[in-house]
Amino acid sequence: MNIIASNKKSDLEIVLVFNKKLPKTLTKAQTDALALRNYEGEGSCFIGEQFFIGVDNHTYPFPNALRDAVANAIPSIKKLNITTASICVENLQDAKEICEGLLLGNYNFETYKSKKSQSKLKTMHLHSKKIDAKTLQASITKTEHICASINFVRELINTPPAIATPKYIANLAQQKAEQLGIICKIHEEKFLEKEKMGAFLAVAKASVNPPYLVHLIHKPKNTAEKKIPKIVLVGKGLTYDSGGLSLKPSDYMVTMKADKSGACAVLGILEAAAKLKLNAEIHGILGLAENMIGGNAYKPDDILIARNQKSIEVRNTDAEGRLVLADCLSYASDLKPDFLLDLATLTGACVVALGDYSIGVMGYNAKLAESFNKAAFNAGELSATLPFNPYLRKLFNSDVADLCNIPSNRYGSAISAGMFLGEFITEELHQKWLHLDIAGPAYVEKAWGVNPFGATGAGVRAVIEFIQQQIKG
Repeated sequence: MNIIASNKKSDLEIVLVFNKKLPKTLTKAQTDALALRNYEGEGSCFIGEQFFIGVDNHTYPFPNALRDAVANAIPSIKKLNITTASICVENLQDAKEICEGLLLGNYNFETYKSKKSQSKLKTMHLHSKKIDAKTLQASITKTEHICASINFVRELINTPPAIATPKYIANLAQQKAEQLGIICKIHEEKFLEKEKMGAFLAVAKASVNPPYLVHLIHKPKNTAEKKIPKIVLVGKGLTYDSGGLSLKPSDYMVTMKADKSGACAVLGILEAAAKLKLNAEIHGILGLAENMIGGNAYKPDDILIARNQKSIEVRNTDAEGRLVLADCLSYASDLKPDFLLDLATLTGACVVALGDYSIGVMGYNAKLAESFNKAAFNAGELSATLPFNPYLRKLFNSDVADLCNIPSNRYGSAISAGMFLGEFITEELHQKWLHLDIAGPAYVEKAWGVNPFGATGAGVRAVIEFIQQQIKG
């Protein structure tokens, strides 16, 4: 679907109805037609050449009323025999949210279906009495860049694990980098061995698909005279997680293709940052591996030596994401960033705490966490801080190593997992680091808001907004 700033006449006019207040410009015939259909501003209604969409702006603190209303109407609009439609917008924020509703709500994962859905709708015209066409088009283009990256992330997460192996994603990152003009370094097993990434390597041991560490760099040109923020993003990229020898029950293995959501999100963020030409040095570290079973699999009772030389007792091989991230965060720390963020589908405990739809935000710096929460809210993503608690630190003590990869008590285990990751970040970066647990919103088997069944691209909008705030600030 193309979205353009234009006041051309379209096949269909979409009318937004805020808070059940129908427009005063309606004719008596239109009012009577809506009354006949018992339409009072909730949901959607089609009469003549107009399609009414109800928007409830009073749902607080939910930021997505307009986005979701538009997205929810998309399936009905696509069934109409039209090629163009138009919407009048009041301001740039509404324009942005409408575009997100249209573009994110229009995505479906149909790559492997023999019969794909069809629609004649090709173009959406946005027009405004208050915004000039050039300014409106610039806003549309920016939103299109972000949404295209989100839909790319969704497609990659949804791709089956037999196809989306660590090598597949590494190659895809290389292709993206070449298209975007950014740097891409692909590191194989020998590099991981040289860097002494014993935790990362252990997780990948039993898979026929070798691990990769991908390092992407977006750096604007001609920035020598002005200091720009340096932001490093780390993504958990378990292209499949069987649980290893601590094998998951079969029901829990379904959807484990989504355990790569963090790495996919980081790749999408780098793509969006390059297209938006963000004035920041942004590094993306993807830790790509499969956690499988086999005669050479790492085992409960093993003791691993991580890159920063801390020893880790393994008590559960299904707590593998934190092991991959441990070495990746140690590597990322050496880049000495102004901000370090990791994205990971890390714990089911975070979903228990916050539900399916919110990102868990953790770290040592409460003000930084709150800053991210505000950025996420502005971008239309929900998040909440899970505070670090020093009393939980003792839960991953070990009698035989420096740390244990699972806590001795399941209560608070989303937080203790985050605190475990903090052990692999240099002390000078503690106040600059945030852990984002996206286990809830990354992949849900029921459509919600602007998100279809499956992958959502969680974290992309929030992190892009956070980066933009650092550039302004």
